[in-house]
Amino acid sequence: MLQPDIRYTKVRWLLTIAGVFLYVGDIWTDIVLAVKYFQEEQYVWTGFTVMFILIGLLVTQIFSYAWYWDDLNDPLLNPEGKREISDMSKPGLVVLHAFGFGIFTRYYHLLKEGFQVVWTKSNGDGVDKLREVHKKLFCVATDLSMLKLFETFLESAPQLLLQLYILLGHNEVSVMQCLSVAFSFCNIAWSLVDYRRCLRRSLPYIREMPSGLPTAIYLLYKICTITSLILSYSLLLILSIYTTVALTVLWLLATIWTHLLETKFCSSRSLEFLYRAVAGVILTFTFFNVKGQDTKVAMTTYYIFCTVINIMSPSLMALLKPELQTSTLLLTISGLICGCSVLGLVCLILYYVHLHPRRVQREEDEVDDPGKETKSLARIKNFLKP
Repeated sequence: MLQPDIRYTKVRWLLTIAGVFLYVGDIWTDIVLAVKYFQEEQYVWTGFTVMFILIGLLVTQIFSYAWYWDDLNDPLLNPEGKREISDMSKPGLVVLHAFGFGIFTRYYHLLKEGFQVVWTKSNGDGVDKLREVHKKLFCVATDLSMLKLFETFLESAPQLLLQLYILLGHNEVSVMQCLSVAFSFCNIAWSLVDYRRCLRRSLPYIREMPSGLPTAIYLLYKICTITSLILSYSLLLILSIYTTVALTVLWLLATIWTHLLETKFCSSRSLEFLYRAVAGVILTFTFFNVKGQDTKVAMTTYYIFCTVINIMSPSLMALLKPELQTSTLLLTISGLICGCSVLGLVCLILYYVHLHPRRVQREEDEVDDPGKETKSLARIKNFLKP
């Protein structure tokens, strides 16, 4: 009998379906909103909305195709040197990703293979065989969760910032805008927790993030810190559109820092540069361990900087636009920024001091063979601090 922490369960399979729903819902609401802006001759909002959709879609297709190619050329995953992987040939992979179906293809294979494992009776396979099957499913799920994380911070987070700026700065409110904000918010929350849980569960000797209180505290920490920062960015954008220049500088600095860390996440140098640029975008919205190393100093510095932004944005709004000092909207947004920032930092400390899973000790007679790991597992190891 497999231990619960290494089993791909029916609940996990059903949650994958929920992830598909959120992914589709997020993109669909943004597309409908772009059409609405176009019909209203709001061409600038149309352009930005479509741009974020396309950037997220393009980058995730590039990484998805590259990872399929890595798996196809991996002697451990493809020892017979077959020209197909997951029943797909190289030309087939190119076509699917060219039309933006890379993530949907991964969802399809994960749900299909997962269904065969968790919803059908076992044919008497031994424990070692079952362990390998479940481990493979978690590796597939982890690759998918990484792609979803990239898509979230390239599409959902910028989209959330854009729509909040339009809602707060231009007093344009519609049902579709609210749906877009809601789906973006839910997609961010889902991808953060799903990525973290899949990543930890797919690695040997790393304890899984327990469900219940630890997951809830981690989610609150991430959501509250991201929400306060996005609201602060929104206020700064309302003050001056040149805040976009400052945000671009922040992204460049984060990308340069990632480059200086000399990350080794990808199999090719060009793809590694793209990964570092994506990591820079993520760091613009939340802290991200880009190399799997001790991050206490970096994380502390990062959230001190975020706290300064969260204090500065409502203060500047009140000083430079005194007519809004008694505005209910400004008071509400300022309260949300302050409350979310404090709650997020409290949850961060609580999680990492008391609830963060610790490393599991290895068996004394077991020796690692670093040459015998798949490229998929190597990616995962480079993505998480033990």
